[in-house]
Amino acid sequence: MREVIIFRHNLFRVSETFITQQAQQLHRYRPLYMGRLRYGPAPKGAESLALEDLPLRWPLVLWQMLSRTPRPFRHLLGLRRPALIHAHFGVEGVYALPLARQLGIPLVTTFHGFDATLSTAALLRSPAWANYPLFRARLARQGALFLCASTFIRDRVLAMGFPASRTHVHHIGVDCQTISAREPGEETPTVLHVARLVEVKGTEYLIRAFADLVDHPGLRLDIIGDGPLRTTLEDLSRKLGVAARIRFLGALPHEQVLAAMRAAAILVLPSVRTETGREEGLGMVLLEAAATGLPTIGTRIGGIPEGVVDGETGFLVPQRDAPALTARMRLLLSDPALRQRMGAAARLHVEQHFDLRRQTALLENWYDAVLREG
Repeated sequence: MREVIIFRHNLFRVSETFITQQAQQLHRYRPLYMGRLRYGPAPKGAESLALEDLPLRWPLVLWQMLSRTPRPFRHLLGLRRPALIHAHFGVEGVYALPLARQLGIPLVTTFHGFDATLSTAALLRSPAWANYPLFRARLARQGALFLCASTFIRDRVLAMGFPASRTHVHHIGVDCQTISAREPGEETPTVLHVARLVEVKGTEYLIRAFADLVDHPGLRLDIIGDGPLRTTLEDLSRKLGVAARIRFLGALPHEQVLAAMRAAAILVLPSVRTETGREEGLGMVLLEAAATGLPTIGTRIGGIPEGVVDGETGFLVPQRDAPALTARMRLLLSDPALRQRMGAAARLHVEQHFDLRRQTALLENWYDAVLREG
């Protein structure tokens, strides 16, 4: 079985389970996770290599961040010679490219969101991202294959100068075998929001919209996720008088997130376009919710319309429009039959277009193709 490096600087983040879920579904390739730091445990039975395991951890991480040198990664690999590297996010692609060139193996890069939308000025302000715009053109020339989480992301990647012939849409997908459709009796009067608490997720507008649902006094809003805006959002909920009805649950393990989806009435992801240009690439949480048979509400920006079929699997509203969000939430919450109908349609949509096993089989075909061409 050929080995593929799954390259991500910050390995095993709780908000990025989609990376490991895809890699663990590989059948003809064996994943070897590689990065700088681990933010959680590796999947059971999987192997990972990280710069944090080497002496002088922090100086080494900083040196590699600034220089893009592949030497510490070559040291971690020893005599191992993987078949290819699959970098997740364009930033990682820029850093994995020197390693791929030294090893003489193809590099596959998946673009997910900020790496295709964030402005160059915003990227240059971050030491962790500054090399990305500087070496992005080199990645476009030398990378073997570029996969995009949505058609929206592909359009943005092409606009950055990546070659159309090597840039394709590939949905990671969700595990429709592990995630089963829920029963109607599992539902509780809960609106669910699962997101990192940063501006692009639009959590502020959900709280404002929820505060206007005065005709649903027993309704609760559960917010799963953490981030720099948590204190600001908690203050907003108190200011609007709904703090007692909102639970900030922090980041939770994936199993608990799925359990919360099964118990919710609707899931809402009111993402926005930020001043720095950042937009939602697709919204994996929308797909996971749909797999449980949960209707969703999203905004009409980025790749979200590719995951939510407006009026069929859920609703789309304009970004930053709390009244429109309130109206759609009220409609769904007041009509159990509509929720059930949309939830069933959402499940079918995910099965047909975003099944993890089918999508991972397609990914392995992409791997085969780049190895043949290389």
